[in-house]
Amino acid sequence: MSRLADSFARCRAEGRAALVTFVTGGDPNPAATPAILDALVEGGADVIELGMPFTDPMADGPAIQRANIRSLEAGTKTADLLRIATEFRARHPQVPLVLMGYANPMVKRGPEWFANAAKQAGVDGVICVDIPPEEDAELGPALRAAGIDLIRLATPTSDAERLPTIMDGASGFIYYVSVAGITGMQQAAQSSIDTAVARLKTFTNLPIAVGFGVRTPEQAAAIGKVSDGVVVGSALVDLVAEHGEQAAGPVRDLVAKLSAALR
Repeated sequence: MSRLADSFARCRAEGRAALVTFVTGGDPNPAATPAILDALVEGGADVIELGMPFTDPMADGPAIQRANIRSLEAGTKTADLLRIATEFRARHPQVPLVLMGYANPMVKRGPEWFANAAKQAGVDGVICVDIPPEEDAELGPALRAAGIDLIRLATPTSDAERLPTIMDGASGFIYYVSVAGITGMQQAAQSSIDTAVARLKTFTNLPIAVGFGVRTPEQAAAIGKVSDGVVVGSALVDLVAEHGEQAAGPVRDLVAKLSAALR
């Protein structure tokens, strides 16, 4: 069983949703990221998403856009992220780590190069925002050959005709983008999330994790009652923006509150 499958199964056995947390790698600088990742784990995160900074993060709102800029201005490279992932895996052998980002850094040197480098770094899954499932051949075969889960995105506009294509070749979990928009700007009505998760479960046995706009323990608790996972990103990125290299403590505190709400 993969680390991702094991984590979701453990949370299910505990009668709760998994807490999936996101931060941008290299924000505020590569040297500060390991302590922030450790704070996520210490706070109770079940799955970690490490954002790969990119110049044109089309799905992300202002908070994560600015985090990408801070990271790139600090000189963060793909090699830094792979080193951070390798060191994270040594410190946290059982915690699932997912790289989330955009196609250019993932395929620039070839999908096989990226997949093998991610495997060697101990990465469990990859979310590539801007390669649609119809273009799976660009990255999917290489990731699957390396034993890395390809986590697909579903949205409120993913209809019954397209959902089978999204699910085909997906693994790890399905990330349900709960609003038709960018990260961190709004939250979907709970009733629409309830309906969407129930509908997605008719198309797949994979866990469904809900994100975009989840900022508070109360929101996380409500979503966690119907989903297999709750994704929190922009709220944590905001803390990194506010506290910089001293962000680990505030990040740990918020994650602990979110984790407690799900339990």
